[in-house]
Amino acid sequence: MFMQRLRAGRIITGAEAGILGAALLLVMIFAIASDSFLTQYNVFNLTRTQSLYMFVALAQAIMLVTGNMNLSVGAIAGLTAVTFGYTVDTLGLPWPLCVLIALSVSLGTGFFNGFVMTKLGVNSFIVTLSTLFIFTGIVYGVSEGYSYRNIPASFKAIGRGSFLGLPYLFYLMLGTLGAVWYMFRYTIFGRQLLATGSNKEAAELSGINTNRIIMGANLLSSLFAGVGGLLWVSRLGSAQPAIGENWLIISFAVAIIGGTALAGGRITALGLFAGGLIMVLIKNGLILVQANVYFEQAFLGSIILLTILLDRAREVWSAKARKS
Repeated sequence: MFMQRLRAGRIITGAEAGILGAALLLVMIFAIASDSFLTQYNVFNLTRTQSLYMFVALAQAIMLVTGNMNLSVGAIAGLTAVTFGYTVDTLGLPWPLCVLIALSVSLGTGFFNGFVMTKLGVNSFIVTLSTLFIFTGIVYGVSEGYSYRNIPASFKAIGRGSFLGLPYLFYLMLGTLGAVWYMFRYTIFGRQLLATGSNKEAAELSGINTNRIIMGANLLSSLFAGVGGLLWVSRLGSAQPAIGENWLIISFAVAIIGGTALAGGRITALGLFAGGLIMVLIKNGLILVQANVYFEQAFLGSIILLTILLDRAREVWSAKARKS
C-alpha cells in the first residue's frame, strides 16, 4: 500500500492530509493568540499529553475498526492502575513484576469482554457498558477511594523524563503507532481486522474466523487501555482510582477525528497521530486563550459531530463518483 502511494507520487491520503492540515492550522492560530504556546515547557506538556491520549484512542480505535466499540476503556485503565498501585505500594513487589501483573489483569478484562461478545453473542455496546460499571466498582472497592502514592522513582521517570527536549512517552507513542501501521498494512491479522469491520458476513464467507478476530481486538484494546493507565500513573506519580474516568469522550474523539470509521473497516496511524494532536491543541489552546473551560466538552462534541458529518459527506461523494 505504501509503495503504491509512493509510485503514485503521494505519501499520504487526502483524508490524512486534511487532518494534518487542521492540526497545523490550530498550531498557527494558538501560536498567534498566545505567546506562551510555543515555549519549550508548553511543547513538552503538549507532546506528553498527546502521547497519553494516543493509547486511549488506540484502545477505542482497535474496536471501532471491527465495527464494535469499548465503553469500558477508562474503567480498564483505572483497574490496571489500581492493580499496579496495590501490588507495588501495599504488597511491596518490584515494579516490573507489578507491571506484568497489572497488564495481565487488563488482558483478563479484554478476554471477558471478548468472551461475552463472541461466545454469548451480546452486542459490544451492552457488554462494555456493563463492564464499565463492573470494573469501576472493583476499582473503588479495592482502593476504597484512596490513591497509592508510594510509586518508585524509576517508574515515575518513564512518564516524566525527556530526551532531546521531548518526553520519553513521545518516542514510545511513535514506536507504538509504527507497530500499529505495520500490523494493518502487512500482517494477516491486521487485514482480517479491517475485513471484519468492512463486512463481517463477507469476511466469514471468505474463511475468516470473525469471532477470533473480535476476541483479538478486545485483547489489544484492553492492552492499550492498560498501558495507558500505567503511563498515567507514571506521569502523576500516584495510582489514583479516578484514572480513566473521563476517557470515554477522549477515546472516541481522537479516534474519530483521526479518521477511524465508526462503522468499521478503516483506520490510519498517521490520522490518529494528528487526531491526538488536535485534541490536545484544543484543550491546551482553550486554556491559554482563557476561554470558558466549562464549554470544553460542548466544543469537543461539536467537533466530533462535524467530523462524522464530513466523513459521511465524503463517503456519499465517493459513492456517487464511483457510479459515474
